[in-house]
Amino acid sequence: MSKNKKERINIVYSTNPNFSYDQEDNAEQETLSANQQTLYVSIDRKQRGGKEVTLVEGFIGTDDDLKDLGKLLKSKCGVGGTAKDGEIIVQGNFRDKVMELLQKEGYKVKRKGG
Repeated sequence: MSKNKKERINIVYSTNPNFSYDQEDNAEQETLSANQQTLYVSIDRKQRGGKEVTLVEGFIGTDDDLKDLGKLLKSKCGVGGTAKDGEIIVQGNFRDKVMELLQKEGYKVKRKGG
């Protein structure tokens, strides 16, 4: 058992000698292969000052792989965006182009919303 106090969750101190502290699980999730993932592509305008963004959700894998996929989509569309928390945001309305690019990469793609 690790004695590192920073990794403990929800408890400061216990007088029970057999108490085991809850530890934070830092293991990253394995990236599934492209043909095993279903990604949802939608257009989002909420909390963005009326600007449209293309939102890709449902990615299962490491942050590095998510950022690599986001970089590919942003460069192919020629716009900016971000990739974090399992989502890729591409600035502008590129839903059809993003869906086509993801299908070429081998992902199963579903349209979400109108």
